[in-house]
Amino acid sequence: MAAGYAELLRTRHAARLLAGTLVGRLPNATAAIAIVLFTRAEGGSYSLAGALAAVYGVANAVGQPLLGRAVDLFGQPRVQLPAAVLSALGMAWLAFAGTVSAAVAYGAVVVGGFFAPPLEGGLRALWPSVLGGKQERVHAAYAMDAVAQEIMYTVGPLLVTVCVSLWDPAGALLVIHALGVVGALSVVLSEPSRKWRSEPREAHWLGALRSTGLRALLGAFFFVGMALGSITVAGVAYADDHGGQSVYGWLMAALGLGALAGGVLYGARQWAGAPERRLRVIVALLAVCYLPLVLVPGPVAMTALAALAGVFLAPALACAFIVVDRHAPAGTVTEAFSWLVTFFGVGAAIGTAAAGPAVELGGSASGFAVACVAGASALLVLTLTQRVMAAPGRTRTVTGSPAVAAEGVGGGVPEGPSGGPAERLVGN
Repeated sequence: MAAGYAELLRTRHAARLLAGTLVGRLPNATAAIAIVLFTRAEGGSYSLAGALAAVYGVANAVGQPLLGRAVDLFGQPRVQLPAAVLSALGMAWLAFAGTVSAAVAYGAVVVGGFFAPPLEGGLRALWPSVLGGKQERVHAAYAMDAVAQEIMYTVGPLLVTVCVSLWDPAGALLVIHALGVVGALSVVLSEPSRKWRSEPREAHWLGALRSTGLRALLGAFFFVGMALGSITVAGVAYADDHGGQSVYGWLMAALGLGALAGGVLYGARQWAGAPERRLRVIVALLAVCYLPLVLVPGPVAMTALAALAGVFLAPALACAFIVVDRHAPAGTVTEAFSWLVTFFGVGAAIGTAAAGPAVELGGSASGFAVACVAGASALLVLTLTQRVMAAPGRTRTVTGSPAVAAEGVGGGVPEGPSGGPAERLVGN
C-alpha cells in the first residue's frame, strides 16, 4: 500500500493538496492541547482549561457545516482563506490578552474555533476530480488521508511542546495558527481548488442531514470524538503526576503513532463487504483498546497503552469517509464531511468538559474512564442503527463528467472550458 500511496501522490496536484491541507489543519489538530497548556501556564484551573477547549470545539462544530455549505455554494477560495485568517486572528487575540478576563478568553476561542476553515471536507471533495473519479483510487485516497492525519496528530503535539519549550504557550498559539494560514493559502491557490464546483443539489433546508444513514454515522462519531477529547484532558492530569509537559507530549504522540500504524495496516489490503458492517467491527475494537488506559501505569507502559488506544482510530476514520460518500445527498459533499468534523468536534468538546471535573474528583483514571464509556456508546449507536446504515441513500451522478458518473463517486466537477462552472448549483 505504501507503493499505492506513492502512486497517488505522483498524480498532479495530489501531494500539494494533501500537504497544504495537513498544514492548514494543524490548528484544529493542536488547538485543544495548546489551549490547555496556555491556560495552565496562565494560572487557570483544569476546569477552565477544559471549558475553553470545549468552547473552541463547540464553535468549530457550529462553523464547520456552515462554512462547508458556503464552500459548496461559492467555491473554496472565497471561503477557506478568509476563514483561516479570521481564525488565526482570534487565537492571536487569546495569546495577547491571556485568561485574566474570562469573557475575552471565551470570545477569542469562539472566533478561533468558528472560523477554522473546512479544509478536511474540502480535500475529500477534491479527490474525485484530481484522481479522475475512479472509485478504487478515491477510496485509497481516503485511507491515505486518514494515515496522513495521524502523522499530523503525531507531529502536532510534539510541535506544540517544542514551541512551548523554545518560547512559551502563547508563542505556540501564534506559530501554529500562522502555519494554518500558510497551509490554507497553498490549497486555495491550486488549480483544482480554484476550478472545483459542487454537484447540482436539491434545495432542502437540512442539506446533507436529510440522509438518515449519515445522521446515524454522525451520532456514532460524536462519541468517538468524546473519547478523544476526554483523553486530552486526562493525559494532562496524568503527565502532571508523572513528569510534566514532556510526558504529555509523548502520550499524545503515541496515540497518533498508534493510529498511523493502524492506518497503514488497514490500507495494506482491499476489503470485501459493506463498509458499514466493517465500521462496526473497527469501532468495537477501538472501544476495547480504551479500557487499559484506566490502569494508569508508569510513563513507559502508559505510552504503550496510548499507542494501543490509537491503533483503530485511522481505520475507523478511513471507513467512515467511504460511508459518508455513500450516504451524503448529491451536491452536499463538503457539507457532509464537515458535519462529520462537527459531530466529532462536539463530542471532543463534551469529552474535554466532562474529563475536567472527572479528573478533579477521581484523578486521571476517572478521566480515562470517560473515554471508555464514550467508546462503548459509539458501538451501541452503530449497532442500533445498522438497518438504517445498510441502505445508502443514492449513488451520485454528475452530468458531463463521464469518469465520475461511471464510477459512482461524487464530490464535484471542474470548471468548463469557458471558465464558467460545468454544472450550476440548484437551490441552497
